[in-house]
Amino acid sequence: MIHSYRLVVRMAITPLLQQWWQELYKTILINPFLFSSLIVFLLFALNFVKGGRKLNLPPSPPSLPIIGHLHLPGTLPHRSFRALSQRYGPILLLKMGRAPTLVVSSAEIAKEILKTQDVTFSYRVQTRAGKAVLYGGCDLVFSPPGEFWRQARKISISQLLNLNRVLSFDFVREEEVAGWIENIRAASVDGAPIKLGGLFVQISSNMISRCVLGRKSENEDDNKRFGELSRSAMDLIGAFCFEDFFPSLGWIDVLTGFVKRLKNTSEGLDSFLDELIEQHRSFKGNYDQPDKSCFLEILLKLQREGMMGMDFSQDNVKAIILNMFMGGTDTTSSTMEWAMAELMKNSTKMKKAQEEVRRVVGKKSKVDEHDIAQMEYLKCVVKETLRLHPPAPFLVPRESSRSAKLGGYDIPQKTRVFINVWAIQRDPNYWDNPEEFLPERFADNPIDFRGQDFQFIPFGAGRRGCPGISFGVMELEGVLANLLYWFDWKLPIGEELEDFEMSEVFGLVVHKKIELQLVPVMYSP
Repeated sequence: MIHSYRLVVRMAITPLLQQWWQELYKTILINPFLFSSLIVFLLFALNFVKGGRKLNLPPSPPSLPIIGHLHLPGTLPHRSFRALSQRYGPILLLKMGRAPTLVVSSAEIAKEILKTQDVTFSYRVQTRAGKAVLYGGCDLVFSPPGEFWRQARKISISQLLNLNRVLSFDFVREEEVAGWIENIRAASVDGAPIKLGGLFVQISSNMISRCVLGRKSENEDDNKRFGELSRSAMDLIGAFCFEDFFPSLGWIDVLTGFVKRLKNTSEGLDSFLDELIEQHRSFKGNYDQPDKSCFLEILLKLQREGMMGMDFSQDNVKAIILNMFMGGTDTTSSTMEWAMAELMKNSTKMKKAQEEVRRVVGKKSKVDEHDIAQMEYLKCVVKETLRLHPPAPFLVPRESSRSAKLGGYDIPQKTRVFINVWAIQRDPNYWDNPEEFLPERFADNPIDFRGQDFQFIPFGAGRRGCPGISFGVMELEGVLANLLYWFDWKLPIGEELEDFEMSEVFGLVVHKKIELQLVPVMYSP
């Protein structure tokens, strides 16, 4: 009965609706104004239905269809984004393919992100390469904030990266540097230039190996292989990947060879780490003497005894070990190379640094940690190098976990955040003569790089700031002090100071484009 009633109503109304639509259609065709008004009304209604008020978004440069602003970064994004910020303001919203991206070039807004609203902005961007290399982001750097991340950070700091533990590794630093000084001394006899970039990578890798793994491999091929895989992983994490910006176009990464390189690197690292862990399990370590245990032994003990109160898999162990190598090798070695390059380019600064080092050490047979603690100008050189050449110019990218307000602008949820530390640390609003290498600016200056002064944050700040500051800086100071004490340095024959090469190549870590080569000349105290 009800069905019959509905059928009668439908048969009565349908002709009326058809007639009404035909009349409206004719009216629209002969009245353009009405047609335009209808379109405006529909758009307004659609916006109203989608709900909401119009967002006050940050300024944005003109974009291109589909790719948005992907054409803007160029080969040196930190420089390109600084130029854009100088034109549009210190907070920019870019459309990088399908990924809304915030670029920040202001110390004040950086403080908002890293300190005031750090809970909102403490998530990491999960990239294809990061997930592949670091076991789905189950590491210390890329894992989301939560219980695992808190426990992993706590263990990493207490067992490897806190100041007391770092000081206990002074014999490792002294032994490794002394060995390389002997190698340089032997090579300096014939007056040939030394490739310092590769030397710094090897020194950093050896130090990390001894502190994290308890030893360095005696097999040079293994050392070289692991170093190459680690560098490849860093390059891939910082490289362009279609899937990261256009999720539906991830298949193009197969065509470009990106997926194959990623697979080869991740599988190579995985195999190497599995073998390394099995070697540690095959012999009795110092599990009952934490002060004598290497970091890997401590992680394996936590895994075996379930001391983290959660599932702590072998993938977690491998991911955290990779964090230590990737974070402590490339960044430190790159900063060493930039420091020596800046000193060579500025001969008066080089002379001043060497005079201090040699005065403090005197005629002793080695440079020790107590000596380095007294080298105030050397510490200024390190700070100025980190200011001009922060290892990671954008830090590690973040992502907003919910909508937020920054600088009066609305920031939507799931917006990627790049803090342009390189631009902030060269901002004339915070620094006099910001493009010049002036270590003296830090003499009797309380500004430091440990996350309290947001115009100077080469290691980041807040809960996700780099926990390895002390480890990296002490290694950096020790290597530089020894190189400045034991040798004078000259440019290779045919090179002039006026033409000294300081160009960059961009990646997760910014490297010197042309590896630094210098001629060492032995100094006799």
